[in-house]
Amino acid sequence: KVLAYSTVSQLGYMFLAVGSGAYVAAIFHMITHAFFKALMFLGSGSVIHGMGGEQDMRRMGALRKMMPITSITFIIGWLAIAGVPPFAGFWSKDEILLYAFEKSPALWAIGFATAILTAFYMSRQVFMVFFGTPKWDRPIAEAVPELAQEREDNNVHEGHGVGPAGEIHPHESPWTMTLPLVVLAGLAVVGGSLNIPIVDRLKTLEHWLEPVVVFGEHHLSSPTTAKVSLALSATIGAIIGIALAVAVYLRRREDLIAKIEKPVLAKGWYFDSSIAAFMGGPGRKLFEGVALYDKKVIDGAVNGVASTVAKGSATASKLQTGYVRQYALGLTIGAIVLVGLFLTKAVF
Repeated sequence: KVLAYSTVSQLGYMFLAVGSGAYVAAIFHMITHAFFKALMFLGSGSVIHGMGGEQDMRRMGALRKMMPITSITFIIGWLAIAGVPPFAGFWSKDEILLYAFEKSPALWAIGFATAILTAFYMSRQVFMVFFGTPKWDRPIAEAVPELAQEREDNNVHEGHGVGPAGEIHPHESPWTMTLPLVVLAGLAVVGGSLNIPIVDRLKTLEHWLEPVVVFGEHHLSSPTTAKVSLALSATIGAIIGIALAVAVYLRRREDLIAKIEKPVLAKGWYFDSSIAAFMGGPGRKLFEGVALYDKKVIDGAVNGVASTVAKGSATASKLQTGYVRQYALGLTIGAIVLVGLFLTKAVF
């Protein structure tokens, strides 16, 4: 779930780039994101495999000792997505923030705040999984009582790899699983060299894409010093997020964790409850009103015009009887009317 929501966040960065006119930066971030996010998804699969199917991070901890290759490669992916230089995510995220600042400082502020949040929650994941104290070496009721209660309430049972006392025996994944991690980790380290925004001759990806983005592409006009300063601000955002996670999760500030997780994170930032409250009350009435307006006014106007034309056509079609004598009578009457009009004008 952490990685899935993180993907949505990074897609937001790509849309921020497109909205700022930085099409190359959006494509660049998509490429670097493919490197480190694929690495982290495969790394999470390796962790789940090594943990005997366990997916809850609260049951993990200190896995870097048991799964060294998985932990090292996952940490590389974490540093990349957090925006720490010189990993790939730093360069693409840095370029997006550069363009966003030139478009609007407010857009840059949103991107900067998101960078802090990204570094924070990804650091939380790394610290809970690979650092701290192990929660897998004893029964779940003893290690994580709240998780045990949740599973009992939902009738969830332990999977394979669980010992008779309820403990788990983590192990490193086979080379068929760790080899792709090593390859992707290498790309997450050097992938940023595809397009270094502060040096024109190192914008390899931008020059390669010039034939398709030359029209409408927004180019940076800030001096190099400003670019470097903004790049440093992106790094500062990553440092702030990581430092907050260190203070809360690596040092196990249980009081802060309780204040953050139970009232805020466990409630999903109150998004679901807010949407439910809105849709169950004023939102439902609002949308019912919109639906009624659409049916009566919008559809009524369209259907009314169509109905009028149809009725007019039906009435006019009655004049076409198929009898020649009636058509001749109509022509005669029309001719008499026209002659009468001409005679009237001639007399008066």
